[in-house]
Amino acid sequence: MDYYLKSRQSASPCVVTNDEDSGIYCIRKEDTSGEVFNSKQELIKWIEDNWEASDFEEPGLYSKMMKSLQTECNI
Repeated sequence: MDYYLKSRQSASPCVVTNDEDSGIYCIRKEDTSGEVFNSKQELIKWIEDNWEASDFEEPGLYSKMMKSLQTECNI
């Protein structure tokens, strides 16, 4: 599943990819660079350490994404 979040600092959306079937866990950041992770837990940890809801134009979408990711991981 892909999540698209509009950053307050960029015209390009940030993208969070959580594809368990393919084992793809990655992020495209506001500067269009990216991060790739080996697990969903690593993905969630990076997001918690580097982003917060106020970084995005729609903080509720960020919160909804995090809740969804954490629910799937039983966190």
